[in-house]
Amino acid sequence: MTTMLKSGLKLAFIAAAFSGVALSGPAFADDDEGGEGGIRAVTNQATKTECSACHMAYPPGLLPQRSWQALMGNLSNHFGEDASLDEPVRKEIEDYLVANAADAGGRSIRGLKADQTPLRISELPWFTREHGSKLIARAKANPKIGSISNCAACHRGAEKGYFEDD
Repeated sequence: MTTMLKSGLKLAFIAAAFSGVALSGPAFADDDEGGEGGIRAVTNQATKTECSACHMAYPPGLLPQRSWQALMGNLSNHFGEDASLDEPVRKEIEDYLVANAADAGGRSIRGLKADQTPLRISELPWFTREHGSKLIARAKANPKIGSISNCAACHRGAEKGYFEDD
């Protein structure tokens, strides 16, 4: 994709975000959390601490509410690991993730049906459109990346909500 086309798409997404139009991907941040072209980063301390103990604390705006509820409701089997938490901490994190999810406040996620509950960000239509099957295959095959869930391997600002190409 050319730089000019990327810039045009970025402006279109930003314009859509401020006009209230449903986006095909996650909501862009409209403050210093993520900045231009970014996604609001995790601001809840319990979420940062507990989630980043094993992986990057993914911004809640990357998944819909039902996905966060499903993930937080089965922490004893979190992608094959036991990530169980004390109930007050689990509830605090789930409440934060749901309140700030991609579809919070009535926003919709284009291409995602109401009966679909993706448990991985990489299962969302915007993710495959943005990354493409060839790039995903190359990332999976690269030992320095290891997994397409390792956002920070390619997006150096990922933990701050910035996912533009680096």
